[in-house]
Amino acid sequence: MTEPMSVDAWSDRTGNGRPAAGTVNVVMTGGTSGLGHPAAQRIAVASDTRLILGARHRNTGTGESLPLDLASLTSVRAFASAVQESLSGAAIDILVLNAGTQFGNIDARSNDGFETTFAVNHLAHYLLLRLFLPHLAHGATIIITTSDTHDPRANPLAPRELDAERLAHPSGTSGTGIRDGFRAYSASKLCNLLVARHVAQSAEAREGSWRVIAYNPGFTPGTSLVRWMPWWGRPLQGVALALRPVMRANSVEQAGQELADLALGRTVPPEGRLYASLVRRRLTWPDPAELAQRDDVMNDLWQRSAHMVGLADQR
Repeated sequence: MTEPMSVDAWSDRTGNGRPAAGTVNVVMTGGTSGLGHPAAQRIAVASDTRLILGARHRNTGTGESLPLDLASLTSVRAFASAVQESLSGAAIDILVLNAGTQFGNIDARSNDGFETTFAVNHLAHYLLLRLFLPHLAHGATIIITTSDTHDPRANPLAPRELDAERLAHPSGTSGTGIRDGFRAYSASKLCNLLVARHVAQSAEAREGSWRVIAYNPGFTPGTSLVRWMPWWGRPLQGVALALRPVMRANSVEQAGQELADLALGRTVPPEGRLYASLVRRRLTWPDPAELAQRDDVMNDLWQRSAHMVGLADQR
């Protein structure tokens, strides 16, 4: 059985941030497209690293892959079991929950009946995290990709309150508007940040010396999230790509490299900081939105999410 990395090994950042010996087991979602693809490539070529990707299509060309459909909680559970079987009892040293989706409305539903943006971006990753927590190594790193769209300071459509039940089962609206779809995406990214905060504050994180990071890749033209846009809006993606140097927008490659470097310990959070934000090609560690800092909102989301995914433990 592969020994998990020691906290001393992970804490030694004087070289390249790598443990001194042993295999580093990395489990990742969202590593086959968008910024996740260059991130996965960078992680896969790091020495003594074993990368396991969750993907709908198994032949990714990067690392190993196991089937995963984030719109199905049954598939999420099967993936978690398959990972544990593949690792043969070895611990997970790095967990990267990066996959995300966005729609131009809130009409779509997951296999379990939840609004799909909320189901894929939040519930599926919440369940994966809960299933993997007992299998994390001492000194493990957990990264959850979020977005600055959760913050009213960056996005006027960002949520001012959080109602998990309404996000899971929206009603009283047609759901066909682009604003509704974007609000759902922004709310799901707020959920990602709240989940990261909850884990970071947990007794398990303290005892396990886990490093928890919520990563905002910022405005990054060229990712697959453009698929949600209506036909008349898609040319704007080309305009954004052309103007990227002028706008100082992030490239897919840079956003992916930053994600990989955070995962591999090559970039280390300042003491007491959790939210890593890549804006205008510069990684900073600002405060998240006020709503993301509220413990009552955080705890309520954690408990309601546990009910939704069928976990008996409501901690």
